[in-house]
Amino acid sequence: MSVNGASRPDPVERRGVPAPFPRMQAAEPAIRLKPARRLRGPVVREQEEARPGSDRPAFPFSAIVGQDEMRRALLIAAVDPSIGGVLVFGDRGTGKSTAIRGLAALLPPMETVSGCPYSCDPGRAAEPCPHCAAQSGARTVRSVPVPVVDLPLGATEDRVVGALDLERALTRGEKAFEPGLLARANRGFLYIDEVNLLDDHLVDLLLDVAASGVNTVEREGLSIRHPARFVLVGSGNPEEGELRPQLLDRFGLAVEVTTPTDLPTRIDVVRRRDAYERDPAGFCAGYAKADRAIRRTLTAARARLPGLAVPDATLEAAARLCLALGTDGLRGELTLMRTARALAAYEGVETVGLDHLARIAPSALRHRLRRNPLDESGSTARVARAVEEVLAR
Repeated sequence: MSVNGASRPDPVERRGVPAPFPRMQAAEPAIRLKPARRLRGPVVREQEEARPGSDRPAFPFSAIVGQDEMRRALLIAAVDPSIGGVLVFGDRGTGKSTAIRGLAALLPPMETVSGCPYSCDPGRAAEPCPHCAAQSGARTVRSVPVPVVDLPLGATEDRVVGALDLERALTRGEKAFEPGLLARANRGFLYIDEVNLLDDHLVDLLLDVAASGVNTVEREGLSIRHPARFVLVGSGNPEEGELRPQLLDRFGLAVEVTTPTDLPTRIDVVRRRDAYERDPAGFCAGYAKADRAIRRTLTAARARLPGLAVPDATLEAAARLCLALGTDGLRGELTLMRTARALAAYEGVETVGLDHLARIAPSALRHRLRRNPLDESGSTARVARAVEEVLAR
């Protein structure tokens, strides 16, 4: 304190004890916290802002060299998303993330309700989201690209499922929901790199949402339910850790990718990637015709899929194959049936045959097998051996 310009000692100091804390000057301005920035705008705009370099076109899906099983699995999942997603395990630098982004770029645009943060389908009003339920009158419809949302390993639970909108809470005193990554991924793809390293609490969240297709948030005085149906695509290196069995079983297809060992393929991969890095627009223009052909095939396959029946003989063969391999539950048969039907629809045939089962059986069943200590062969070899024994009868 000061009186007439002279300072007076603090009462504590007068007793010979130093003051425990320095005095704060009243002239110092108070610190003002800036409200967190809210992600506004449509889903695709949010995705582009969150990923740097998104103005560059994606590497063409038709330009990917090799990796036939991975490309086929992704195309099948695009034809029938109910299959349950794709798990890609293999070496680094083998085109896993390139393939998923290239596939999303060539998919036909989807129609959404204008302004809806959940990209709701205007043709399905059975379960409206909170945004669409609050709207009255006619809805405007617009076409947007299929979203591809990255789920980082270090993402928080609030970022994934959504949380309280801090900007509106601080500035307006309103309780409002800020949608998370699951909302942005609705009707699109949710991509998780190094999925085997994902935290357990995020795995539990994904299991709940993948099973129901609905994200439920009960926190901070909020009670929100919104659609969250997406194709889950995970990639990783098995040498860095195993995936939890509960999440592993949720993937409809599992494929293995390896580094090419033949010289011509390796040279072709390097040549194409270098050409793309030098001139992305020019490189993509060279494969635009091939990508358009794949897009037309996908559109025709989706239209053909509902009317394509699976013969009883094919269903019986799928059940015998799963029995021979000792898979748990009936998810193996369901995945085999759906995958074979989607493959037949993509190829434009009228009947789902045993050849379709034989081609997709490794992808649909290799991750559902129990470990056999008496059998040193890998899961892929076991499935191939069972296919040869069962389907050849």
